[in-house]
Amino acid sequence: MQRTLIIMIKEPRPGRVKTRLGRDIGMVGAAWWFRHQTRSLIRRLRDPRWQIVLAVSPDKEGLISRVWPADLTRAAQGCGDLGARMGRLLRAAPKGPVCLIGADIPGITRGHIARAFGALGRSQMVFGPAPDGGYWLVGAQRYGALPPGLFDSVRWSTEHALADTLTSVSGRRIALLDHLHDVDTVADLPS
Repeated sequence: MQRTLIIMIKEPRPGRVKTRLGRDIGMVGAAWWFRHQTRSLIRRLRDPRWQIVLAVSPDKEGLISRVWPADLTRAAQGCGDLGARMGRLLRAAPKGPVCLIGADIPGITRGHIARAFGALGRSQMVFGPAPDGGYWLVGAQRYGALPPGLFDSVRWSTEHALADTLTSVSGRRIALLDHLHDVDTVADLPS
């Protein structure tokens, strides 16, 4: 079965991406950081062991953007909150193991992704916890349906996001990976 890595990305336009970081360093600086971070992340994560799909936003602009590598498959994120978009992307993925990440995780490596796919050989779902209570990766075995209500009632962008999501998948075999930081504010930037 094909392994699929979905990377959620936004067009790096000032005021449309990394706005919390933009309040600290300016919207132009935040967009610049995100553009370079995303390019670096895509380069680091290219690997013949999995197919990368870029989940783009805004949909129309992202599907034709020249910012991202033209050889990578793209899918529109669509509308709704983060949970609705992630659920739709996971459900649309091909059968087999699928992992979904954000593009704002400077410390992620191919090794992290390989461990996530390895964990899906033993577990039904995998999560990469973040120190702020959220998570940088969600993965699932796509041999059957995803749990109903997977991302319902999740308090996004709070310290409860991972706990809320884990509650929605109780009774499933879950694996947890290494803690990695995402970047939301200037304090999160690597030094």
